[in-house]
Amino acid sequence: MPKLHVAQINIARMNAPLDDPIMAGFVGRLDEINALADRSPGFVWRLQTDAGNATYLRPYDDERIIVNMSVWESIPHLKEYVYRTAHAGLVRQRRDWFEKIPDAYVALWWVPAGHVPGVDEGKKRLAHLEKHGPTPIAFTFKTTFPPDEAFVQTVDWSAFQPCPAF
Repeated sequence: MPKLHVAQINIARMNAPLDDPIMAGFVGRLDEINALADRSPGFVWRLQTDAGNATYLRPYDDERIIVNMSVWESIPHLKEYVYRTAHAGLVRQRRDWFEKIPDAYVALWWVPAGHVPGVDEGKKRLAHLEKHGPTPIAFTFKTTFPPDEAFVQTVDWSAFQPCPAF
């Protein structure tokens, strides 16, 4: 029986370019926080470039938006990392480095074990959440959906095309 993992994407709009002193507190902790994720229970994968992070990827027209994606064995594992480790300090300080985004900026969804989501897939999930609110296709920490292997198997993962019923 295939196992499902939870994928997440989150975006942020920087207050300044990465090399600006305003961003130094964030940039200075990237390696530490990424290493913490890598060794956290339930961690499976994270988006990264050869530099070890994804901060230089710019998949949106707005060059100030950075993206982070990862896959975890479960929602509790992801929540533990986000809210109960040193990462939580960055969450509390986010307004020092990032603008408040009024739209959806975090989306979660279930993927088959071994599936590595692409940035386009993550962007589509985030857009779906913004347009439709939480559904099994994309949801939030506040409104989650249980893993559903039958549903996940209806998705064309090569192009992320949700089945027509959704």
